Amino acid sequence: MEVLNSRVLLRPVDHEVSVAFYRDTLGLAVYREFPGGTVFFLGGGLLEVVGSAGSGGNTDLSLWLQVRDVTATVASLRTSGLEPLREPQREPWGLCEAWIADPDDNSIVLVEVPDDHPLRVDTR
Repeated sequence: MEVLNSRVLLRPVDHEVSVAFYRDTLGLAVYREFPGGTVFFLGGGLLEVVGSAGSGGNTDLSLWLQVRDVTATVASLRTSGLEPLREPQREPWGLCEAWIADPDDNSIVLVEVPDDHPLRVDTR
């Protein structure tokens, strides 16, 4: 199998609220829009907010978003009124993580890869 592209599809309870959260609160750039859907750039992937999940939402979804500075990112999100579920901290596996949630309580893990971590390839 040759995978040419991929994206995560999110079916929110309230489409407009979720689009505003990912666009305005998290500041994700819009890749494209179409009737009933908005696709955001998500690092090397894409997040498509489309349709509706109904009243229950999809709480099984978790997004892992790598950021350059997790402490600064959380501070910036606070100015938008978003409080983290868990403050930034260094995990036993060496990554610095903070946890937030979207309007449907989907988990979003904000991850900073420290300079000394084996995942780091870009040493800028």
